[in-house]
Amino acid sequence: MRLALGTTALLLAGLGTASAEAPKDPSGTWLTGDGRAKIRIDRCGPGQSLVCGKVVWLKVPTTEAGSPRTDLKNPDPKKRARPVIGLQLIEGLKPDEEKFSGELYNIEEGKTYQVSLERESAQELSVSGCLLKILCGSQTWTRVPDVNQQAAVVPPEAPAPKPAKPAAKAAKAE
Repeated sequence: MRLALGTTALLLAGLGTASAEAPKDPSGTWLTGDGRAKIRIDRCGPGQSLVCGKVVWLKVPTTEAGSPRTDLKNPDPKKRARPVIGLQLIEGLKPDEEKFSGELYNIEEGKTYQVSLERESAQELSVSGCLLKILCGSQTWTRVPDVNQQAAVVPPEAPAPKPAKPAAKAAKAE
């Protein structure tokens, strides 16, 4: 009888730990639900236990004037000149049951939302968020290759000078 109760207790304990599974790692590059940006998510913080993310690509990376897009709607006027590409949107999301939870900065509105990220599959990341706990929404981001990231906008370099022709050396030898 003791053996049966002990075994049942161990089985139940095992079921309890299975349901409190660690969240799946969301690291990678993800295309947002509207297709206008790619966000690179990496592990960060002490022991790489947190999640951070930054903008690495924009569908429209420059303004009509040709300058890089900036964080124009930031509530802090000192931050409005920051380029969007390279901007940290997700900082220090913590593991929370089967997802990561914390805050995400929305560049288009200049607002910060409470969010959770949860890997639905190898190719899909569910992003759910709320502003003031009443205005909530979600979208699915899709994994994309890491190679399609934009670099900072840099003016083109002047062409390198051409090296001297080897024939000139041969003429001196005569």
